[in-house]
Amino acid sequence: MLTIEHEAVIRLFQERPDLAAGLLARSLDVQLPEFDYAAVESADLTEVTPASRQADSVIVFRRKRPGADPEPVVAVIVEVQRGRDPGKLWSWPMYLVSLRTRLECPVMLLVICPEAAVARWCSRPIDLGHPGLVLTPLVAGPDEVPVITDPGQAADDIELAMLSVIHHATTPQGPDILNALFAALHNLDRDQGGMYADMVRAALPREIWDHLERHMKTESYEYLSDWARENIAKGLAEGQAKGIAEGKTDAILTVLAARGIEVPDELNDKIRKCRDLDRLDAWIRAAATVQSADALLNNDL
Repeated sequence: MLTIEHEAVIRLFQERPDLAAGLLARSLDVQLPEFDYAAVESADLTEVTPASRQADSVIVFRRKRPGADPEPVVAVIVEVQRGRDPGKLWSWPMYLVSLRTRLECPVMLLVICPEAAVARWCSRPIDLGHPGLVLTPLVAGPDEVPVITDPGQAADDIELAMLSVIHHATTPQGPDILNALFAALHNLDRDQGGMYADMVRAALPREIWDHLERHMKTESYEYLSDWARENIAKGLAEGQAKGIAEGKTDAILTVLAARGIEVPDELNDKIRKCRDLDRLDAWIRAAATVQSADALLNNDL
């Protein structure tokens, strides 16, 4: 089952497909053919085999041709791996064969591993049995993803700075990396900056985020608070026509959704049925900082 942390990293490559090219070229010394643009395409790799094969993400680099559709010059399968999974030693080669057959172009496998031990495991060559036929995954682990603590460098490549946070969050430089990223996010459109802030928060386990948040500079924390307040205002505005209580419940659920916090149906119903305005106000204040819907309901007054 895919986790929120896993999905957040996949989303990063879907937001900016050519991030894969930068990682391959700068961190792994893999030179790609000349291309005009990169795009995310279907990650469904079931055409060749009867079993369902679903990669995390597929990015195709294409070159424009006069009078014809752009041709694929290379495709990259991006997989996010947070633990050892022996099944991938069998499915990864099939991913490559299936996509190569579909696109009729060279295909590469790029594995994103925030954990160093998992990165070493994923880097091992996979012997396919046929003499000379060995698949060695291209792995971007903590050793390959740079430590970015300079806000200017983070602003030059926001998505790489986000990967830097994800890969080095538990190191002593973790808070500095996060501060550099949030300083860079100040230069973005508020909606995009808020989305990226939410993606980073979702990509990190809760205990790691809590640790980093305690060491964030004041201006970074205020940025997140401002973003949360905007979502509160948005929820209140959307619910205004339905009455004060409904407006407050909409505000609570809007902030929780924007922060990537899942609200089970039972708790959703409890929030929506509440008509105690003081309690709803307490939940609104808590929605900007709590780490779970259960914790929200513990902030009654």
